[in-house]
Parts: sequence; C-alpha cells; structure tokens
Amino acid sequence: QVSLVVNVASECGYTDSHYKALQQLQRDLGPYHFNVLAFPCNQFGQQEPDTNKEIESFVRKTYGASFPMFSKIAVSGAGAIPAFKYLIDSTGEEPTWNFWKYLVDPNGKVVKAWDSTVSVEEIRPYVTELVRKIILKKKDEL
Repeated sequence: QVSLVVNVASECGYTDSHYKALQQLQRDLGPYHFNVLAFPCNQFGQQEPDTNKEIESFVRKTYGASFPMFSKIAVSGAGAIPAFKYLIDSTGEEPTWNFWKYLVDPNGKVVKAWDSTVSVEEIRPYVTELVRKIILKKKDEL
C-alpha cells in the first residue's frame, strides 16, 4: 500500500483546505492501494489542543474523514516518535509546522516530503503514479 503520512492540526490555517483535499484523495485512491495516515500534533502553535477522541470526532464529523487517525504525538525534536524520526532521516526534511506530508511506497521507502505550503492537489500526481504502479503490477501477476 502507498501511504501519505501527515502531521495534522485542527486549528491551523491549513486545516480546512488540507483535510478536504486529503479526504478527497482517500476517497479517490483508497483504501485498497492507498491510505492517508493522519498524526495529530500540538507542537506547532499549539493548534491541536484537544484530546484524541475530540480530534477524531471533529475530523470525522466536519470532513467525513475515512482515513486512519492516530493518537496525538510529537513529530520533531528529541521527542519525535520513531516513525517520524525515520521519515526525517530518510528525507532530511523535518516538520517545522502542521501538515507536512511524506509519501511512502509499498516497501516502506520514503519517496518524497512536502511542507505545509504545498497543497494536496500539487502532490496528487506523485501519489497517483505510485498507486498506478501497484495496480499494473497486480494486473501483470494475474
């Protein structure tokens, strides 16, 4: 499966546009070959202050999010969880704000990283291409 790993926040200026676009991407490409993996984080501007349950409820009700939502974590610095340390080590790109995006191929290799200012629409072609390769490979195996 292809994954788009994103550190999310409910009260950020990027929240509305990103959540809408992430859910559209999930709807268009998931859940068999692709998933958005959302990791709430309160490290940047304290823009994710709520509990895990409140965050998930907000995202599901407001945006109809159908992708996995994980527990609130640290994504940068000494307290970053191992998964984000791996993403950072693989790309040399450490989140400095909410809605950093990391594209991971089915083998767990980090393909590319984008910061908050890059829209989901701009990265859609990269995601689509990886998903297309999986589908073609499966087709060849039939």
